[in-house]
Amino acid sequence: MNRTINDATVKRFYDEAHDQLRTHLADFLAAYNFARRLKTLSGLTPYEYICKIWTSKPDRFILNPIHQMPGLNSKLFPVTQPGPTVHQ
Repeated sequence: MNRTINDATVKRFYDEAHDQLRTHLADFLAAYNFARRLKTLSGLTPYEYICKIWTSKPDRFILNPIHQMPGLNSKLFPVTQPGPTVHQ
């Protein structure tokens, strides 16, 4: 796995700052975990495999893995509640 990460991120891009490298690593891991089908998991992606195990043996999990999907980072994009609508 380390070689795969190195080849896909560190060796492919020249990052001037650590934040750029972190962004590339996060993008790679998201693509790997949600798109890459693995032979050892019978052709499922890692995320699909976790969801399959969760549905058959939910007592092995503390948190619902479906709720752990990546989405908007609330620190970067705060969600604002819409204010009251005023009709004229």
